[in-house]
Amino acid sequence: MTHFLRLPKQAAWLTAMLLVTTITSGFAQLGIGRPVGRQIVDGIIAKIDNQIVLRSELEVIYAQEVARAEGKLLPPNLQCRILQSLALNKLLLAKAETDSVIVEDAQVKNELDRRMNYFAQQIGSEKKLEEYYNKPIKQLKEDLRPQVREQLTQQKMQDQISGKVTVTPREVRQFFSRIPKDSLPYYSTEVEVGQIIKFAKVNSSSKQAAQAQLNDLRARIQAGESFEELAKQYSQDPGSGAQGGYLGFFGRKELVPEYEAAALRLEPGQLSPVVESQFGFHLIQLIERKGDKYSTRHILIKPATGATDANESAKELAKLRRRILADSVTFAKAAKDNSDDKQTGANGGLLQNREDGSSYLPLDKLDPAIFFTIDTMKVGNITPPMPYRTDDGKDAVRIIWLKSNTPPHQANFKDDYQKLAAAALAEKKNKALDEWFQQNRGSVYIEVDPQYADCKLLDMTN
Repeated sequence: MTHFLRLPKQAAWLTAMLLVTTITSGFAQLGIGRPVGRQIVDGIIAKIDNQIVLRSELEVIYAQEVARAEGKLLPPNLQCRILQSLALNKLLLAKAETDSVIVEDAQVKNELDRRMNYFAQQIGSEKKLEEYYNKPIKQLKEDLRPQVREQLTQQKMQDQISGKVTVTPREVRQFFSRIPKDSLPYYSTEVEVGQIIKFAKVNSSSKQAAQAQLNDLRARIQAGESFEELAKQYSQDPGSGAQGGYLGFFGRKELVPEYEAAALRLEPGQLSPVVESQFGFHLIQLIERKGDKYSTRHILIKPATGATDANESAKELAKLRRRILADSVTFAKAAKDNSDDKQTGANGGLLQNREDGSSYLPLDKLDPAIFFTIDTMKVGNITPPMPYRTDDGKDAVRIIWLKSNTPPHQANFKDDYQKLAAAALAEKKNKALDEWFQQNRGSVYIEVDPQYADCKLLDMTN
């Protein structure tokens, strides 16, 4: 929706641009999509209080923007604009430190897990990711941890500045009326798609087999075999298995409750009984405690799933589908109450457009599996249960609902109110950020490498 925005200053564009580039900068740090060719000579090019901007940060984002442009004309003074965006985000960090804005370790961990699952999906699997970079998942997460913490802190600061901003229908109409008629975007076909997902059920025999295997390993360790060696050989946790099962130090509420409760009942060196969690079955050994933190190693065994397990979930979804088609329950309520995918379930099952937050998805941005599924469907149709594998590799089944199919058209107030409201809200939030930047840019110490002196960091009037 950036084509709707006509902002008086650059702060909004710069902040929005960096939000996009930081999503991909994780790949750059891991080497995914990293530009090749010339070597980057690193060094500090700007200081904002105790925050620094490295030359490598600017160069990586610049290379990504060049690659994304695919030979098209780049914005003028692109390097200066990127440096300004980096400086603005360092200002957010500096003020977050002053205002004691803290991101909890658990939130950082959850975001690291989410991103690592995404990276693994892009490259094929966690094993391929580890092989490609010759590092265990645990080390890759540690490499990304500082960057993720910074980004979450920046987002939290931005939310404090503009998170409570809202728009009224009148403001949306005023926003639409300001858009020149010749600037109204033309939309290709867009659809609204819902899904309800059920994970494959693990049958009792598979659970019993996993527990029996761990009990056998427990007996072998008690008889003198090495926990670490057995973890390397048998653990199905790719992150810790290669490290002898070692997970490192965690605080309370940072690991799943079942794991934490079992670990905290142990004395150093002691083995737990077999513990079940959402990830499978664990054998845990407590290594040591330091204050409120504790370190452990574990062996994870995941019960095998098979066609019969998925069939049980498919039967549940088939019954639910019949209820929806009979108007006994709406798809939205059924998704909220029954879907194992909590993110889409909370949204009534609807998939979300990551670019503008709406439920309208351009056909060319759809996952191919969904595209070919809905290609011949009529609006209102719901598929029978279909096999599905989640982003983190879980076997599942799902039903898909085609809620709407909007033909190509030029933007108008009636059909595109949701998009217009999102764009109007973004503009209003950006204005709040602009005002905050103007008020706070004079409260920090700024030092810039002479090579970039003309970039006028934190000056949004140029």
